[in-house]
Amino acid sequence: MAKISGTRSLLSNIGILVFFLVLAYAYMFPVLDGKVLHQSDIEHFKGMAKELIDYREATGEEAIWTNSMFCGMPGYLISVVYPGNLMRRVHRTFFLAFPIAAFLLLYLIGFYILLLKININRWLSIVGAIAFGLSSYSLIILAAGHNSKAAALGYLPIVIAGVLLVFRKKWLPGFIIFSIGLSFEILAGHLQITYYGLILIVIYGIVELVFAIKEKALQSFFKATLFLLAGTIIAVAMNFSRLYTTYQFSKETIRGPSELSQNSENKTSGLDKDYVVQWSYGIDETLTLLIPNFKGGATQINAGVDSKSYEVLRQRGVQNPRNVVRSVSMYHGTQPSTAGPVYLGAIVVFLFVLGLFVVKGRYKWWLLSATIVSIILSWGGNIMGLTSFLLDYLPLYNKFRAPSMILVIAQITVPLLGFIALNDILTGKVAKKEWLNGLKWAAIITGGISLLFAIFPSMIGSFSSRYDAMQQFPDWLVDAAVADRIAALRSDAFRSFIFIALAAGLLYLWNVKKIKTIPLIAILGVLVLADLWTVDKRYLNNDNFVAKRKVDNPFPEMPVDKAILQDKDLYYRVLQLNGNAFQDARTSYFHKNVGGYTAAKLRRYQELIDHHILPEMQQLVNGLQAGKQPDSIAQQLSVINMLNTRYFIFDLNNNPLRNNNAYGNAWFSDNYQIVENADEEIAMLKNIDPRVTTVIDKRFSGPIEGKQFQKDEDGAVELIEYQTNCLKYKTNASSEQLVVFSDIYFENGWKAYIDDIETPILRANYVLRALVVPEGEHEIEFKFHPSSYYVGNKISMAGSILLLLIIAGYFVAEFMKKRKQEVAPIEE
Repeated sequence: MAKISGTRSLLSNIGILVFFLVLAYAYMFPVLDGKVLHQSDIEHFKGMAKELIDYREATGEEAIWTNSMFCGMPGYLISVVYPGNLMRRVHRTFFLAFPIAAFLLLYLIGFYILLLKININRWLSIVGAIAFGLSSYSLIILAAGHNSKAAALGYLPIVIAGVLLVFRKKWLPGFIIFSIGLSFEILAGHLQITYYGLILIVIYGIVELVFAIKEKALQSFFKATLFLLAGTIIAVAMNFSRLYTTYQFSKETIRGPSELSQNSENKTSGLDKDYVVQWSYGIDETLTLLIPNFKGGATQINAGVDSKSYEVLRQRGVQNPRNVVRSVSMYHGTQPSTAGPVYLGAIVVFLFVLGLFVVKGRYKWWLLSATIVSIILSWGGNIMGLTSFLLDYLPLYNKFRAPSMILVIAQITVPLLGFIALNDILTGKVAKKEWLNGLKWAAIITGGISLLFAIFPSMIGSFSSRYDAMQQFPDWLVDAAVADRIAALRSDAFRSFIFIALAAGLLYLWNVKKIKTIPLIAILGVLVLADLWTVDKRYLNNDNFVAKRKVDNPFPEMPVDKAILQDKDLYYRVLQLNGNAFQDARTSYFHKNVGGYTAAKLRRYQELIDHHILPEMQQLVNGLQAGKQPDSIAQQLSVINMLNTRYFIFDLNNNPLRNNNAYGNAWFSDNYQIVENADEEIAMLKNIDPRVTTVIDKRFSGPIEGKQFQKDEDGAVELIEYQTNCLKYKTNASSEQLVVFSDIYFENGWKAYIDDIETPILRANYVLRALVVPEGEHEIEFKFHPSSYYVGNKISMAGSILLLLIIAGYFVAEFMKKRKQEVAPIEE
């Protein structure tokens, strides 16, 4: 009988997986027609990663460093393969097998596993998985191309499932699920989501500790903690190469501390406070969890042709009203921009509130506490006192921006408590009187709020948007836009009220035995699906899919690119001035870019941008507009020139402007100036000619202390070989020389060799490299070979093998245990 039951359970799960797959492809249906989801961030990624990917395909090895953006930086967070983690193959195979649908499939499977492991009814778990998987944020991040974030979000419920199993004394199964889940979670490569998952687990741990003290079960608590600690060590070991290289790199990025003393009140040991809180969820915007259009939806959603705005534009005789109305954004929240609201579903929020009345014990207090923490912290800059305190004192909190993202915790906790509550009701764990009282109050609270805003939408105050002022709309158009936003709120508030009423009515009908349990679950599932699906389609729909050829070739080669690429010199840089050079992945696709696109720039390079590159760019543009000769202007751009910037792009359809004043790959420096600190170093760049004088921080002055370098008119330094992670030069000088290279200094990984003998690299001119080179002819070689990557991969391999052995041992032990149970005793 046990075998039959096990087989049925297996077949049921296979059937459910097939259903999830069908659901995922039904949503992503254009994929079946050969189309591909257009994701702006993936398009940017292809520009950022082009040099790294080309090197991998050409050599079969990892470059680890790229010169294609920001004059050079590590590729750890761009495109580096970490082969030591054997789970990488499983992860990669899964996402290749089900293009784009894999993310939705992972959401569904992950939450389904979580619900099953806490003994939620199998069929109810399907509905819960839909509730989590189709939360609006899950689809919005896919539309934007935040694939690593989506994968990390999908793996998180599996990690939580392992934690809950361990604390329920399912020691080994919980340990294995937790270790596997956490390994995949870290592998996904979005540490901010992982960090928020850690916050959720820590809150659960605190609740468990309180209950352990109350129940005098501290021994069991500490045993569970040790199992989770062991699982964490293994998962970290499996990802050690990724984590350690990221740790080393992060200290040098904008997420690490600055050495500059300016604006210290805005500084943390990580990101600047103003930068962190730019995307903070509005306090009243929290109601989008219940009413999707509470703040108008997304920045890119416009009023449309059926709107009051379009009508008044047409009545006023405005030309091309269809085009003009596209600039009327429906969003009227406080964020700078948004791709869409965090909508959890009216029914799901209703069930969550119901859970507050009917669920007892640790899960209720954990999920309620975590939800409150998630919502409050998402407000970020709107509660700057608390946020500032956390940025200063909560470990790692200041390494991440966009506080609104922490609502992923609520995305897990709200449906989890809601479906625990529903399961408890349907299985008779809650007294009828108690859950009916909860039903009444949950309907009154959630339905009442929805109905209130449907009838009195103006309660929220102003419906004006910052975009109205930015677009300089006349008052009559602002009034029309406000009317459209009010109508959108009213419509969605009524919509939420109807879904809540239907869900509450279903439960009441079940109570009076007008409907049975399975039909109840099925109808509820259809309602949850309809609610979330229709909102999701506002932000990720068939219009987001394009022909594969457009995605495969995101950046067509333009006339300016063809002109630049005719220059066959080994290595020079390009700076585009026809847009935001520092949000520019396109240039990196074809050229070595002074700008680029990444959220993890080197801190010193960002400071060089702020203090020198941007002002010099403005100086160039102003000079050209004033009719000055390009060469005379370029002579004054000392920092841009020392970065070997040979071409400026002003128009993609025309030739570039060649800069004949770029200093080249390397040059002899006659003089040097030793400075005390970073403030002096970056300020000094305004007062020197970098071709003649080099600024050296006193920490790097050892190799040059007391030395004098003679000008050598006949000396030469020449780049003779270029690879992404290896540069070779020839030098010839009649005396010892200080050579400055137009490449970015990065301590962890770069080694310099003069005639195969390692020599110390100096940091020069705030961001560049320099060497002291003896007289005569020499060959200089720079190699990027970070031990953190190569040794880390060996540790990752060891961690992978250890986990596989534990899993194999567990299944062998279980198999032997069942074999013994199946052997009947022999009677004499």
